[in-house]
Amino acid sequence: MTEIAKIIYVSGKVQEVGFRFNTQREAERLGVTGYARNLPDGRVVVWAEGEAAKVRQLVHWLRQGPSNANVESISEEDVEVAQHRHFDTG
Repeated sequence: MTEIAKIIYVSGKVQEVGFRFNTQREAERLGVTGYARNLPDGRVVVWAEGEAAKVRQLVHWLRQGPSNANVESISEEDVEVAQHRHFDTG
């Protein structure tokens, strides 16, 4: 099993719509660890790590997000695995 990590920046109507909570729920469903945090500029940053296929599934999900969000764009970059133990929204 190859583990990877990505940091993803999500732009659009992604704050105050349950985006982080729903991202956490989807990440936990997939077995992906990391975090989702609001940024001062209105974006959400997501750190996702785990099995490569599962991280890619989460990135795919982030392109749409939950039904009450409006994702305009995402950008992603590969980063070193940080051994997160769970997924949090703090």
